[in-house]
Amino acid sequence: MSAVEERISDRHVLKLLRAMLRAGAMQDGAVRREVAGTPQGGVISSVLCNVYLHRLDRCWAERGCGELVRYADDLVVLCRTRREAEAALAALRSVLAELGLELKQAKTRIVHLREGGEGLDFLGFHHRHVRMTGPRRRHIHFLARWPSREAMGRARERIREITDRKRLRLPVEAIVQDLNRFLRGWGRYFRYGNSTWHFTRISNYAVQRLALFVAKRHKRTRGYGLSVVVYMSPNRMGLITLEGTVTAPRAFKPWRDKPNTAGERRR
Repeated sequence: MSAVEERISDRHVLKLLRAMLRAGAMQDGAVRREVAGTPQGGVISSVLCNVYLHRLDRCWAERGCGELVRYADDLVVLCRTRREAEAALAALRSVLAELGLELKQAKTRIVHLREGGEGLDFLGFHHRHVRMTGPRRRHIHFLARWPSREAMGRARERIREITDRKRLRLPVEAIVQDLNRFLRGWGRYFRYGNSTWHFTRISNYAVQRLALFVAKRHKRTRGYGLSVVVYMSPNRMGLITLEGTVTAPRAFKPWRDKPNTAGERRR
């Protein structure tokens, strides 16, 4: 609240924010009210997070080393040497301790982004230094990114939820509509990168799950469902594809965007 009061003096707004912080959160049928912090998933929690962590941004400009990249409570510090990275990590711990916060040890580490080395996950993307294949392109190396393993797992989990057995009473058209809605949103987020192979896997998985759903509705085999979706239907029963929608960066050249998205390509 002291961070909010640096910019806002309207007592009605401040009173509302205090009430939201005291509201607590429902967990296992009971309301829990923490002593400090804001409920995770609250409608204003992300805004208050940025308000509070803006103090980190200001302190980093004065005391930090390296380039701080922060989105809400996820952050990466870019450094040129390991010594600079270790100093940045120590400075980050010090600044956060002053704010009453600490780093999550399981997700905090120093990564050397070099060819053949390990990568890092940030905002759902996996970032890795790679070199292009082929004799004429071997001299080109760059930082590539694609959906992380965790992001791929969550996508498959969501597709399984949409095509779950408990939804067999719904018409296939409704299932396809839900799948398309998810695929469009997921694809638009991850299409900026080197995600072609990953998009193909998710598209194929959606087809397989839809085929299994159709087979269960008719009490037939998976092969029957696959033939209905892929061969008997001229447009895979309206299911969109993510293939051909990736906007990949070109080495040493500015970004270019594609006018068509996954949803527009199918219309």
